[in-house]
Amino acid sequence: MSTTTTAAVVESAGSGFALSEVTLDDLRPDEVRVRVVAAGVCHTDLGVAAGHLPFPLPGVLGHEGAGIVEDVGSSVTKVAAGDQVLLSYTSCGRCPHCRDGHPAYCDTWLPSNLIGGERADGTSPISRDGVPLGGHFFGQSSFAHHAVVDERSLVKVPADAPLDLLAPLGCGIMTGVGAVWNVLAPRPGATLLVTGAGAVGLSAIMAALLTPATRIIAADRVPHRLALAAELGATDTVDTTHQDLGDAISKLTSGRGVDGVVETTGNAGVLRTAISALASRGTAVIVGAPSFGTEVPVDVNFMLPGRRVVGLTMGDAETQSLIPALVDLVAGGRLPIDRLVTHYAFEDIQQAVDDVLTGVTIKPVLRLAG
Repeated sequence: MSTTTTAAVVESAGSGFALSEVTLDDLRPDEVRVRVVAAGVCHTDLGVAAGHLPFPLPGVLGHEGAGIVEDVGSSVTKVAAGDQVLLSYTSCGRCPHCRDGHPAYCDTWLPSNLIGGERADGTSPISRDGVPLGGHFFGQSSFAHHAVVDERSLVKVPADAPLDLLAPLGCGIMTGVGAVWNVLAPRPGATLLVTGAGAVGLSAIMAALLTPATRIIAADRVPHRLALAAELGATDTVDTTHQDLGDAISKLTSGRGVDGVVETTGNAGVLRTAISALASRGTAVIVGAPSFGTEVPVDVNFMLPGRRVVGLTMGDAETQSLIPALVDLVAGGRLPIDRLVTHYAFEDIQQAVDDVLTGVTIKPVLRLAG
């Protein structure tokens, strides 16, 4: 049956988040109703809320949810009522990419997760006063006390797992880790560069520390973020407010360049410099994509010695295998994401948004009571 709950609704592009009573639809056979305990705030949420992507508004965002299963659809087998779960992206499970273990590149990824605002059949699981709202964001729309979630968005975690710490694993943390483990896969002695020391970049640094890479360079404009990067594993830092990034990388590597780059800033100039810093056979992973239509010129002759530029979605992660591994690493103290997280009450969501935009907070996580 339908459920009434409170959600953070974005009424129109740039209007911010405001709490409102909404109605959740009856569960479809492959859906689960989750009582949301915590939800991370990601830059993707903020970009959609600002109107940078064509998601239908008014709508409910949120894609780093964590909570407790309340009810399941008739065909759900993965979880049962009472289970603790983390929420991530959804996928069809049938296309060649899904079958090949790369569901982040699912044929239906964009409409099902980022811009569609509705289920595959054209309906939204969320309405207000009988009017459908944009929903089904990453198969969850978790900025709410309750969410209707695709079964493929769910990852079951232990009953004692700290959901208000682990919530960001479903996107930001997983993306940074996946960039290093799933794409760069550093060889022994490799040198890596991470541009941008936000949540994704710092996660990439922590992941790199768990590989045979021996040099990890962090670049950012904010001194306290660079200091944290050094504490989390960066062997070198570059403050781009005072140093030219290309010159600094050349000096640090004696002109050779770096074996791998994780570019998280979304700045086209930084991306171009990062690509030009690659050594032969080096790979640059684009995580922080600039606005659609942005062009970054690359000299073809520079690319010939085996250099690669790779776009990345969701860390190219198969969530059912990667997220449980990350949970274990957090529990064992080997992935200290608590250093990134600041908690906010759900009703303070707009403050959390403002704080991440101004750089006060690295990874806001909302706590939902009750």
